[in-house]
Amino acid sequence: MYELIKITEQSYYIDCPVKIGIYDTGDGVYLIDAGGDKDAGRRVRKILDEHGWKLLGILVTHSNADHIGGCQYLQKQTGCRVFAPGVEAQFTRTPLLEPSFLYGAYPPKPLRHKFLMAQSCDCEDVTSPQFPGEVRVLPLPGHFFDQVGYLLPDGTAFIADCVSSPETLEKYGFPFIYDVQAYLDTLDGLASIPAQYFVPAHAPAAEDIAPLARINRERIERLGELVLRLCVEPRGFEDMLKLAFDHFGLELNFQQYALVGSTLRSFLAWHLDAGRVSAEFIENRLLWRAV
Repeated sequence: MYELIKITEQSYYIDCPVKIGIYDTGDGVYLIDAGGDKDAGRRVRKILDEHGWKLLGILVTHSNADHIGGCQYLQKQTGCRVFAPGVEAQFTRTPLLEPSFLYGAYPPKPLRHKFLMAQSCDCEDVTSPQFPGEVRVLPLPGHFFDQVGYLLPDGTAFIADCVSSPETLEKYGFPFIYDVQAYLDTLDGLASIPAQYFVPAHAPAAEDIAPLARINRERIERLGELVLRLCVEPRGFEDMLKLAFDHFGLELNFQQYALVGSTLRSFLAWHLDAGRVSAEFIENRLLWRAV
């Protein structure tokens, strides 16, 4: 765990629960994401110190806590800049937004922990003049609001959470998705990225990303079909969420209620916008029905 893997003379990644990229400019390095917590930050700094690397900045792909949890520690220790795209920059500055968004209100204590709420840090947008201009920002929306990847000058692409390994897909049932159609569009466009090497955060690095993108797309399509089957009879959200967990043999807890519940609502919104389901208020209950 936390093994440094060299890709090219400029590109590395740290093999850990959420892969952390390293871009060596020759005058210092940029991280791509920073791990899930302060401990991850300490481990990363140890690797940087061992190689004599000066940390210039952190390029955030998106603001989920498992990607930005080490930012505050590393920024305080090194004075490095942190860059993030669009809404992700605001979430990085104000991490309470993540559990608030997932819960749909002020989150209770079971959701205010490091897995959903990182520590805040100063953060600039990727449009800042201080952002390394030779790095190409790759819009990869769908998983989260303004998620991006980063294409380095040597052709290495760090592509965040737009794909997961088959094992991860099986373990969690529903991968977290904010915008289903945008997610599918991102999957369809991955193979067109002019990269020599792809590094996803939650799947093995690969020279050809197309096979994994197809596996993820097929999974999303099957989940979409499952949600439609749950709507064959008029059902409320809570009933559908229970049936979805029963289907995958999973046990519901507060965190999964927030994460999978948010994803289920995203699937329902996708189906509703496409005219595949209707939403009706009956006796003061919102019921979803396949049409």
